[in-house]
Amino acid sequence: MASTLGVYIHIPFCKSKCDYCDFYSLPGRSDLTEAYRKALRTHIAETAPLARDYRVDTVYFGGGTPLMLGDKAICDLLGQVVKRFRVDRDGEITVEVNPDSVSLKSLKRLRGAGFNRLSMGMQSAVDSELRAVGRPHTFHQTVQAVEWARKAKFKNLSLDLIYGLPGQTLESWRSSLEAALALEPEHISGYGLKVEEGTPLCDRVARGELLPDDDFQADAYLMMVELLAQHGYEQYEISNFARPGYASRHNLKYWLMKPYLGFGPGAHSDFGDRRYGMIRDVERYIAAVASGGRLLDEDELIPPGERAAEYLMLRLRTTRGVEEWEYRREYLMDFDPLLALFTQYERQGWASQDQGRWRFTPEGFLRSNQLIGQLLEHQTKATLPSTLHYLHRRARE
Repeated sequence: MASTLGVYIHIPFCKSKCDYCDFYSLPGRSDLTEAYRKALRTHIAETAPLARDYRVDTVYFGGGTPLMLGDKAICDLLGQVVKRFRVDRDGEITVEVNPDSVSLKSLKRLRGAGFNRLSMGMQSAVDSELRAVGRPHTFHQTVQAVEWARKAKFKNLSLDLIYGLPGQTLESWRSSLEAALALEPEHISGYGLKVEEGTPLCDRVARGELLPDDDFQADAYLMMVELLAQHGYEQYEISNFARPGYASRHNLKYWLMKPYLGFGPGAHSDFGDRRYGMIRDVERYIAAVASGGRLLDEDELIPPGERAAEYLMLRLRTTRGVEEWEYRREYLMDFDPLLALFTQYERQGWASQDQGRWRFTPEGFLRSNQLIGQLLEHQTKATLPSTLHYLHRRARE
């Protein structure tokens, strides 16, 4: 049976850049969109033969705002992926949209072309909070876009929310959660606002603007976990919640370390035991595709020890967590130093375990960066001989 593969296509254009955004995106460069579409078509066609032994079961168009390329162009690119790769008939095909970037006509065209999942950037139900970070839409537009999505027969809708926005209170955050729930999406993502270097928000904070503090973010996070659980949304990753059967299959590839290919400037891939990223410049990307020049900004073979570290960092973002036997078998490393820490975390209420599988609790997720850092430090104490002895003992059982 062929291995599965995810395909990510980055569309780096947007109407305007939000104050907190540090993704590679370009506002107001519609002059480049057609050349970029052609470059993507060429790059996809040239790369697909490398994945002839794989089945593509997820495709994800992200941005930026993908529909800034135009709905016809997005559908054309999906057609190129379907033509060049072995795409499963029941594959998860996602496109990111903003409430102000869609119409009923465009959504019907996307659905007809094969897109079956929408990821919509709602962010807040409070217009003043949206304006505070430069979002170009209103909550009314979110409600309208969701109505259109359902009329276009999208049955898998995800809404993104942000807590920690300027001027936000716990009461307004609850109102945004409740407004999102009232729209009955299949999936909800809730992210804490981060102040990234080089963004307008970072400049605002440097000039003295105050944002909700870490205690607020912790309270908002725990409120979200509790409220979404009450409404039947299962948490499967730190920031992601879904009705049963609607977890993002594409994003799970990242966290479960499954192979994926990325196309477009700034896109990353994990394929063939290598990790690589594309240059973060759309004009250089277009030129390199046309001339056969270098597209990669980084490229490295991933050694087993680094894979073991990734296993801890990425799996512990999910509610699946890590499992002792799986870790020993895949990476030939001793789990005992990690076990001692997990036992401490369990006493603190930060981790729980079931039949050897350890996962963080919601309180543990709040401290996940610190806890994972400690685990990685202890990982260096793992020894090969003890794991070989463990594997030999398991084989005899």
